[in-house]
Amino acid sequence: MRIIAGQYRSRPVKSLPGLDLRPTSDRLRETLFNVLSSSSTLEGSVWLDLFAGTGAVGIEAISRGAQHVYFIESERKHARLIRENLQSLKISERFDVIESDTASALRSLDASGVTCHFCFVDPPYRLHGAYARALEFLGASHIVGSSTIVIAEHEKKFDPGNGFEGLGRYRMIIQGDAALSFYRISRKPEPPKNGD
Repeated sequence: MRIIAGQYRSRPVKSLPGLDLRPTSDRLRETLFNVLSSSSTLEGSVWLDLFAGTGAVGIEAISRGAQHVYFIESERKHARLIRENLQSLKISERFDVIESDTASALRSLDASGVTCHFCFVDPPYRLHGAYARALEFLGASHIVGSSTIVIAEHEKKFDPGNGFEGLGRYRMIIQGDAALSFYRISRKPEPPKNGD
């Protein structure tokens, strides 16, 4: 795996052998960032990389000018790998690696008042319930603001759903066996004005 663009372009990102870690492929990561940069500004943005794994998505965001990335990873060896990847690129600031279970980490971030521009959700594909739990929490939290884009990576054959709490899906891209679902806060109908 390599960083696609930005300050650390073409620099390698390490993974771990075995099937328990499935990094977002270079091609899918390139598609993700092409889509986001076509309609949003990545420079100065704040990211949440949830189920961060190798940290490749968050590191790509830093490479492209993100102001801060919150990497959340519950597996100790994966959190250590994220730190090693950051260290190998000499990235020493603009991030937090939060080694914690997802629910606790999200509650803590929400309580601290953090709002992210982009939230990337990529649990192990087999953990279907993790999608709903994460997306429902984000939709009701302060982490997601009115202009936040939430992206879920999932298997093509699994549909995480069209809506969660305040989130509504507005786009899905399929690439090979993987897919990206894009969500944002759904507009709620305005209350009727007097005389309507």
